[in-house]
Amino acid sequence: MNLKQLSDKLGLSQTTVSRALNDYPEVNEATRERVKKAAREHNYQPNIRATGLATGKSKTIGHVIPMNSTEVFNPIFGEFIAGASQAYSRCGYELSLTMAHEDAEESIYREIASKGSVDGIIVHAPRVNDPRISLLQELQLPFVIHGRDSSNETDYSWIDMNNRRAFFRATKLLIDLGHKNICLINGRETLNFAWRRRQGYVDALTADHLDIHPELMYSGDLTEANGYSAAASALANTIKPTAFLVSSYVGALGVRRAIHNAGLEMGSDVSVIIHDDELSYFENDGDIPQFTATRSSVRDAGERAALMLIDLINQPNGAAPLTKLLDAPLVLGASTGPVKK
Repeated sequence: MNLKQLSDKLGLSQTTVSRALNDYPEVNEATRERVKKAAREHNYQPNIRATGLATGKSKTIGHVIPMNSTEVFNPIFGEFIAGASQAYSRCGYELSLTMAHEDAEESIYREIASKGSVDGIIVHAPRVNDPRISLLQELQLPFVIHGRDSSNETDYSWIDMNNRRAFFRATKLLIDLGHKNICLINGRETLNFAWRRRQGYVDALTADHLDIHPELMYSGDLTEANGYSAAASALANTIKPTAFLVSSYVGALGVRRAIHNAGLEMGSDVSVIIHDDELSYFENDGDIPQFTATRSSVRDAGERAALMLIDLINQPNGAAPLTKLLDAPLVLGASTGPVKK
């Protein structure tokens, strides 16, 4: 049944039916209840685009991904989108994904805002000094950032994991196990999450008066190949690490391969702590997880970010920015042990 058929059955205009289904206050309560009851009885599902014409909203959330970024090919991105999509589906929204060259992002955002093609934006992988924040504030387009920009002191909406605290705790655990030469294999440190993780790692070493070795600090895309290359290089250093701190499960698979190829045993000869985003295809569970890990569900973050943005969209007149800082508990697994004497 479409909107016209439902309207004819009720003897009401299509505009009145649409406004009743969307809880417009100018439609009296008795009419709203009658329309909703008929919609349930006839299993009517409103057309999202038609509803948008009646409400002035597109009922669409935008995600703009730089074409020269590995973000869209990262399983973390897919997991985040899966969580966000659950929220969109429940709340009657659609998802719009746009690929853009990084140097064309500004024009893409301006075009989106001028067309009114989305009601809000989720911003991915915030960079240090990220220009997208001030741009979206200027365009007055509701947005939520998955992460934060440490260099931006204005009020804006974000959801983030406490990366600095998580990596401080992970490094401190390795230090307490007797490890002094700890190798950090991190994401690209132009991205804010990786910058914060590096700070947590350095904070812990400094707090225990341990030397900081630049040759034991790697950053790059968090792939299995890069994890392997960084770990193999570190194990060939003059200063050999007895432990690794790795920013992703996928990168840690490469680290594990490098440790094995060096004739060493993970957990006994070399300890490893990872960050576990609870990816569907890389489960780190069991009575004793394979990896000791800081753990935070990126799917849950996606769902929360989507709901935060929808709240902002539904309160457009001076809505205060919404923020959420998620903890990342440290879960012990089989990949860590005391430094080998």
